[in-house]
Amino acid sequence: EAQLVESGGGLVQAGGSLRLSCVTSGFTFVDYGIGWFRQAPGKEREGVSCISNSDSSTYYVGSVKGRFTISKDNAKNTVYLSMDNLKPEDTAVYYCAVIDVGGNCREPGGAKYWGKGTLVTVSS
Repeated sequence: EAQLVESGGGLVQAGGSLRLSCVTSGFTFVDYGIGWFRQAPGKEREGVSCISNSDSSTYYVGSVKGRFTISKDNAKNTVYLSMDNLKPEDTAVYYCAVIDVGGNCREPGGAKYWGKGTLVTVSS
């Protein structure tokens, strides 16, 4: 059974940084892309960033480009999301997810397995 465990969330002031981790198990890590999604209160879940399994190509939603960096460690079956210059509008629960083969990592519907999320709160 696939398991994804996020960590690294917390409370930070605007302009600060956090690094989220997603430790995975129960599936062949190198066979799937991994995505980070977020859901703010009262809003739909949105794709934030993802990294492919084949060539480690990356995607970022426009609002985080230049501030967030996704990376992975195949040896540790772990994906990271480094977040700099955080803004209050980044406040959300952040989820990592395994992207299904052929799935669109920009959309929640493209995910196969989900973690339970980690809360990021950015104060102004």
